[in-house]
Amino acid sequence: MREKRENIRNVAIIAHVDHGKTTLVDQLLYRSGTFRENQVVRERVMDSGDIERERGITILSKNTAVNYNGVKINIIDTPGHADFGGEVERVLKMADGVILVVDAFEGPMPQTKFVLKNALDLNLPVVVFINKIDRPEARPDEVVDETLELFMELDANEIQLDSPFIFGSAKKGTSGNSPDGTESGMTALFEAILNNIPAPEGDPEADTQILISTIDYNEYVGRIGIGKVENGKANVNDECIIVNIHDETKKKKVKISKLYVFEGLERSEVTSCDIGDIVAVTGIDDIHIGDTICGTENPVPLPFARISEPTITMFFMVNDSPFAGREGKFVTSRHLRERLFKELNTDVSLRVEETLSTETFKVSGRGELHLSILIETMRREGFEFAVSKPEVLYKEIDGKKHEPMELVTIDVPEESAGVIIEKLGSRKGGVTYMAPSKGGYTRIIISIPSRGLIGYRTEFLTDTKGAGIMNSIFDGYSPFKGDIPTRPQGSLISFETGEAVPYGMYNAQERGELFVSPGTKVYAGMVIGRNARAADMEVNICKKKAMTNMRASGSDETLRLTPATIMSLEQCLEFIEYDELVEITPETLRIRKKILDAGVRKRMANKGANAL
Repeated sequence: MREKRENIRNVAIIAHVDHGKTTLVDQLLYRSGTFRENQVVRERVMDSGDIERERGITILSKNTAVNYNGVKINIIDTPGHADFGGEVERVLKMADGVILVVDAFEGPMPQTKFVLKNALDLNLPVVVFINKIDRPEARPDEVVDETLELFMELDANEIQLDSPFIFGSAKKGTSGNSPDGTESGMTALFEAILNNIPAPEGDPEADTQILISTIDYNEYVGRIGIGKVENGKANVNDECIIVNIHDETKKKKVKISKLYVFEGLERSEVTSCDIGDIVAVTGIDDIHIGDTICGTENPVPLPFARISEPTITMFFMVNDSPFAGREGKFVTSRHLRERLFKELNTDVSLRVEETLSTETFKVSGRGELHLSILIETMRREGFEFAVSKPEVLYKEIDGKKHEPMELVTIDVPEESAGVIIEKLGSRKGGVTYMAPSKGGYTRIIISIPSRGLIGYRTEFLTDTKGAGIMNSIFDGYSPFKGDIPTRPQGSLISFETGEAVPYGMYNAQERGELFVSPGTKVYAGMVIGRNARAADMEVNICKKKAMTNMRASGSDETLRLTPATIMSLEQCLEFIEYDELVEITPETLRIRKKILDAGVRKRMANKGANAL
C-alpha cells in the first residue's frame, strides 16, 4: 500500500543561467539555521569546483538538505547553462517538485523554457520565485505575465497554471507574496514549498527500488551512487540486484556497504533509509547513472529519461609538437584514453569514441562550453594534449542532410542591433522576434545553425562593446542551410623554431595581430598571430638584427611593439580553422598547424586536400 512521508520534501531549483539559483540555495541554508550565526561561509557555497567559482556558473548538480518546521527539505541545485542540460534532465527524477527562478528584469529566457518543459513533462508541481526585484530596472508584473504565457505555450495543466508566485531577492535574503510585500527571510518561500510541493510517495512494504541519478567519486570508497528511494527500504549490508531499463542484459548481484543522507552541506552515515529519502550508496563498483538498485525478490528497473544527443564534436589527440612533454604530467595515449572514458562515468551527455588512430579520440558534447570545461579540467589535472576545431554533428533524415539548430536570444543596445542582425544573417540566421526592451536595449530572437555560432561569441562582444548578452539553446534539427563563410583572416605562422625577439616581431606586427610576447618560445608551424589578409603567411619573429660597427642617428631607436593578444581557451577554439589545432598544456595554450612542415602543407594545399 502506498504511503506519503509528510516530514520530507524533495525539490529541485531550476532556472536560466545567472538568474540566481545558487545564491537562493545560500539563503535557504542560512535561514534554516544550517550555519552558526558567527560562521564564515563563502558566497555560492554550492559551487564547490574551482572552475564553477571562477566562471560564476554551476556545472554539476549538487545535493543539500535543510530543516524547516520539522520538515526535511532535500534541495537539488542544478546548472543553468544549456550545455549542461543533461544534468538537469536526470536529477529531476529525484525531485517531487521544482522551484523555477526567473530574473525580474530578463524574464523567461531560452534555458528557462528548456528546464520548465522537462519539469512539466514529468508532471512536477512548480513554485515560481521572481528573483532580483531589487534591481532598478525590475519589471516583476510583466515577468509574471511572460512566465504564465510560457506555461501555456508548454501545455501546462490547470494545477501547474495555478502555481504560486513568490517575489524576492536571493542576494538580500527577502521573500514575499507580492513585489511590494517582501520581508526579510525566506519564510514565504519555505511555506510555498511545504504547501505546494507534495510529500514523496511509495510502498514501504514493496521490494527496494532506488533510482541512481548522479554518480560521485571518492578515492577512499570509490564510486558513489546518489538517488531517491522510490519504494521499499534499504539497509546497510543488504544484498541487492542492479538493473537498467535501457540495458536488458544488466543484472548484477551487489551488496550495499554504506548509506548516507544529506544534512546541510554534509553527508551523514545512516544504517537504513525509507521511501522519499535521497541517499548516497557506496560499495557498488559497477554502478552507473540510470541504474536501479532493487531487492532480490522482484528486480524491476525504474524508467529513466533518455539524455539528449550531443551536437558538437572535437578530436582529442596526443600532443606531438616539438615542445611535447615539457609541461604536462600525463602525456601518453593511455593516460588520455583512461581520463576520457572515466569522464563518461559522471557525464551522461558526453560521448567518447576510439578512432583508427590509437592516439586520437572523438569526443562529442552538448556545446562548445561543455567540451571546453572538460578541456580546462583536464589541463588543471596535469594533462597535455591537442584538440581540433569544434564541428557540428549532422543527421540524415528522410534521405536529406540535417543539421542542429540553435535558438539565440540576444539583448543588445539599440545602436548595435543592425550589425548583429547583419552578422548572424550572413551565418544563415533568421530573425523570429524583435522588440524594444527596457533601458535602451533591443531583444532579438534568431534561429541559426549551431555551426553559425562557432567562432562568433568573441566577435559579438566586440560588436556590442561588451554590453550585449547572448544566450542560446538547442532547437532541434533542420535541413542543411548551405555553406557559411569561414574566418576572413588567415594565420601568421612561425617560420622557424626559436625565441621571439623584438626585432623580428616589429617587422611581423605590420602583417597583422600577434599572439606572443618577446621571449616566448615558438616552433616552426606554430600560429603566432592573425594575418590582416585572408591567406596564411609565414613570418620570422626569431630574426635578430645584424650586428655591425656602424651606428647612425635615428636607426637604433627603441622598437615599439603592440601588446600581444592573449586568448582564452574558448577564444582559441573559436579562432582555429580545420587545418589547425590547439595545443593544451597545464601552463600554456598554443595554436598550431596540423601539418608543421611548410613544404608538406603547400603540397597538400596544391592538391586541394584538407590537411589531415
